[in-house]
Amino acid sequence: MNLLSLFVAIPLLMLLGLWLSREMNQIRAVMVTGASLLLALSFGLLAAYLGERAAGNTAEMLFMADTVWFAPLNIHYAVGVDGISVAMLLLSSLIVFTGVFASWKINPLPKEFFLWFCLLATGVYGFFISIDLFTMFMFYEIALIPMFLLIGIWGTGRKEYAAMKLTLMLMGGSALLLVGILGIYFNSGADGQHTMNLLEIAQAGLPLGAQRLFFPLTFIGFGVLGALFPFHTWSPDGHASAPTAVSMLHAGVLMKLGGYGCFRVAIYLMPEAAQELSWIFLILTGISVVYGAFSACVQTDLKYINAYSSVSHCGLVLFAILMLNQTAMTGAVLQMLSHGLMTALFFALIGMIYGRTHTRDIREMGGLMKIMPFLGVGYVIAGLASLGLPGLSGFVAEMTVFVGSFEHSDTFHRVLTLVATTSIVITAVYILRVVGKLLYGTVQNPQHLTLNDATWFERISVVTLIIAIAAIGMAPFWISNMIHGSLWPVIEQLTK
Repeated sequence: MNLLSLFVAIPLLMLLGLWLSREMNQIRAVMVTGASLLLALSFGLLAAYLGERAAGNTAEMLFMADTVWFAPLNIHYAVGVDGISVAMLLLSSLIVFTGVFASWKINPLPKEFFLWFCLLATGVYGFFISIDLFTMFMFYEIALIPMFLLIGIWGTGRKEYAAMKLTLMLMGGSALLLVGILGIYFNSGADGQHTMNLLEIAQAGLPLGAQRLFFPLTFIGFGVLGALFPFHTWSPDGHASAPTAVSMLHAGVLMKLGGYGCFRVAIYLMPEAAQELSWIFLILTGISVVYGAFSACVQTDLKYINAYSSVSHCGLVLFAILMLNQTAMTGAVLQMLSHGLMTALFFALIGMIYGRTHTRDIREMGGLMKIMPFLGVGYVIAGLASLGLPGLSGFVAEMTVFVGSFEHSDTFHRVLTLVATTSIVITAVYILRVVGKLLYGTVQNPQHLTLNDATWFERISVVTLIIAIAAIGMAPFWISNMIHGSLWPVIEQLTK
């Protein structure tokens, strides 16, 4: 059993444990035990990875395992991690752990909810450890499929519409992605020996004609999940209708599959086409950044505000990746981590507030800081991280993105960067507006005066995410250096 395969094995064992469970206490015990093991395993992997690097191991991927899966097509179960993968696994484990506590009283059908939740987590973990295109695509699909039922059954509002829209649009992106992967496969290797292995494809290179054809397909295919404009419209409806833990996992981790895939597959395997065509997608991602921020300003539903904010912040991830330099790409990964943590915190708090007030309309709320101070302080911290307050993760990520983007000396890149920086001001506008209406002023509904503050299991979820946000903001260099070093193979591809 390879170390990395435990990330897939543990959620599968959790599925078995849930199947055997009969009472709610047993279901909770299975979920807490499994999520805690995954979190401990992630920290163990981080320590082992840093130890290997400190010992001078310069291999592109560490802890690799490779087993032939389907010999006729040269498909392997191949896994391995670099610093970026380790960071994504740690993010996933933090959000799975906190999502369990945020769903402590999920109803109805708690057992079935957690079964689909674990299956989604299996797909996410498998995707981040895969270095075989087929294995990666398989786990990508496993992560997407549970969303339909999780939203359609346990969601709120127009949940059937949102679930169908999300599924159809993401499946459309998957269709483009499948064509792109098959195109890469059939143009890889020599003497008819095609391969799905990412490292082998990158080493051998792809013909320029194939790169020009399949780069847009793979980038758009992954970009749909990363809320690339104009394929982002599934995101606000999906987030607004999803239950709390699903919103946390969806916005916090699942959308990162899009940015990670664009980087790992589209940019890494097709660097020449990326350099030729990046300007088109830079314009689209620049629109995502500004459009998402402006859209958040006019919303009155807490979940829609955070959903459009996610469109803006995830657009910034793709924007930085397309800058094709080491600093901006480091910022992109930091932004994935930062956004994953703070949006998970936002959705957790919104779910807790909604569970008490039974409304997400900010016009019907006010003065909640006096009634539920713990949740109020948590929301303020999430908001400050989102608008980029120094000392929290948002500042580190956005500063690195914009500094790296401004390294380009040409007018086109610098103008786009200046346009994207306007999102900082717009974000401050809608965050401060929401905090003011939600937490301060007079209480709009007298029934809110009797509401209770956070319970012990909600506090575990909130405090864990706040600590992670502050840890990256206060001491970013250890994770920044880990990411920076892992980008060398991609930079070498781009500078050949």
